[in-house]
Amino acid sequence: MINLIEKLAKSIDSAENSKNLSGALRDFFIKNFKVNRFDVFVIDKKRNTVKDLSKDWVNPNSDNKNETFKSTLENLKTTKYLTNYQDSLEYALTKSGNIVGFIRISGGNTDKLIDFLQTASYIISIKVQNIILAESMQKNIDFYELMRNIAKIIETQYELNYVVPLIGEMIDKFMPDYLIYIFIKSNSKMELLWPANCKDPNILAEVKALQEKYDYSSVKKQGIGIFPLVNENTLLGCITAKSMGAEFNDTDVNYLEQLAKQSSSTINRAIVYAEILKHATMDALTGFYNRHQLEERIKQETSKAKRQKTPLCVIMTDIDFFKRVNDTYGHAAGDLVLKTVSKTIRSQLREYDIAGRYGGEEFALLLPNTRTEEAIMVAERLRKAVENKKVDFSKINSENTGALINVTISSGIYEFKKTDTPGDLLKKADKALYEAKESGRNKIVVNKDEQK
Repeated sequence: MINLIEKLAKSIDSAENSKNLSGALRDFFIKNFKVNRFDVFVIDKKRNTVKDLSKDWVNPNSDNKNETFKSTLENLKTTKYLTNYQDSLEYALTKSGNIVGFIRISGGNTDKLIDFLQTASYIISIKVQNIILAESMQKNIDFYELMRNIAKIIETQYELNYVVPLIGEMIDKFMPDYLIYIFIKSNSKMELLWPANCKDPNILAEVKALQEKYDYSSVKKQGIGIFPLVNENTLLGCITAKSMGAEFNDTDVNYLEQLAKQSSSTINRAIVYAEILKHATMDALTGFYNRHQLEERIKQETSKAKRQKTPLCVIMTDIDFFKRVNDTYGHAAGDLVLKTVSKTIRSQLREYDIAGRYGGEEFALLLPNTRTEEAIMVAERLRKAVENKKVDFSKINSENTGALINVTISSGIYEFKKTDTPGDLLKKADKALYEAKESGRNKIVVNKDEQK
């Protein structure tokens, strides 16, 4: 018995989260007691329900399981274990005399299991509670880190089409129990900016109603929460959350309300900055032309190419797996990658070549007096230079000493034709870029579309 207790303690000691702990316990009991199934259920006080410890979220109404769980907990208050549920053993987990959950085991020798659990249940209960507490504390740490990251986005980004998806992805990752949507008000209508679509009629109806009244958040029975984005009494849009199982709880509502307030500030600043920077020429982070000025230069260069009958090529370039860098190392690291790549690109271009930041991690490079064959050589030179350049994250965080990574780029090339419009130039190069990314990345694809 003592030997088994020691084995149990050792097997669960290194478990760092609920899933790992559930797996370690399951493996231990299957190996040592030949059980068929082992599950741990704990009381989720936030949702007033019981959840499987191995799962991130719970549907309290699924198959009326929650009522069955609550009945089990009531029965366990008068006895440590039950053996009448589908030929399984249920054993209480307690803390300071109060039930915090229970173990359900199918198969194995019931008498041996009961004898072992009289001691082992205490060890399991302590570990379960420590894991739950640690995860709760980590959730709060992650929340404040998320608030900080949303605030920091505006330091280097100001385009709504880039800022809003970043916010959406970060909130979506933080709250996996919910489907997150972000709507922005444009010309008196709510437009979905993230994700690509929303087909839920209940969400669309709630968002439409918000256009007239924005001083509320709607948390209704269908599990939809509307959290307005408001700045100085002006409705900018809303964050909408739909529960994938459990009803909203006060903690999640509080998180979403605060995230909506922080997002409102960031989005409003992006709107203001974008208006101001329309009249500027340079992108502050990369030193390239900004989107507005790039489009002006495209008009000039295409007009010049037609007038003088000279060749003109464009290279659309995108940093591969850039989102992964942000998710892994943070947005400060992402900004350093953008700076490093743009500096590397500039070092490989000719003095009269034109570099612009098209949006996010995508760049457009105009090459006057250049044919496709020459543009391929330039693009390959850029690809190799970026691939060989190491990004040193110790520059932004001294704790990241030795954190060196390599990134790669994909490129699409198109040569301007006399029948093209200025808009065709980027559109067709972007089509080639898409093909490069879809067919493996870190490569170059030429769009040879002919105009009829």
